Amino acid sequence: MVQQRHVFLSFLLLVPLLWSGTLFAATDEATALVQRTAERMIHLLEMRRAEIERNPALIYGLVESTVLPHFDFERITQGAVGQYWRQATADQQRQLVNGFKQVLIRTYARSLLSYSGQKINYLPSKPGNRPTMVTVATEVQDSGAVPIPVDYRMHKADSGWKVFDVVINNASLVGNYRTSFATTIRQSGIDGLIAQLTDMNRRGQE
Repeated sequence: MVQQRHVFLSFLLLVPLLWSGTLFAATDEATALVQRTAERMIHLLEMRRAEIERNPALIYGLVESTVLPHFDFERITQGAVGQYWRQATADQQRQLVNGFKQVLIRTYARSLLSYSGQKINYLPSKPGNRPTMVTVATEVQDSGAVPIPVDYRMHKADSGWKVFDVVINNASLVGNYRTSFATTIRQSGIDGLIAQLTDMNRRGQE
């Protein structure tokens, strides 16, 4: 349970180097974005803590306005669905993205409520597989515990840097979901996965 809390807390807290220095500056930009987003989210949480304790549902709005713009949920969902993504119709793909996004939002938002001052250390960025990709490396430090490495895999979109995967203790968030999603699709098809996501979100509202 503690590990799961760190996984989703880290989830939100939120490039090869050329001699010209252009992409070096870009990696700094990606790291700065993760740090700004994390600090902004923590600031809002602390500032409105009493209000949120009275009405926990308020946390969803804060997450959506502060963090969601920096995540590429279509790419995250495509990676989690894996080889089955191309088998889905355009409407099914839309439903998968919307459903999975809400699952992640709700899971993170609930975990964020238990934030109690964990420290985030920002480490040197790592080059991605392409010039337009970078991995922002961080560690989440809880008092008296071993730091948990959290890497944000990001790509440069037209609207700026976007997170497309989060790796916690060398375990990919997208990869973990890909395994469970594949099992569901093999048993119940694409519509079965959509129904499962819908049910998860419905239960999350109860």
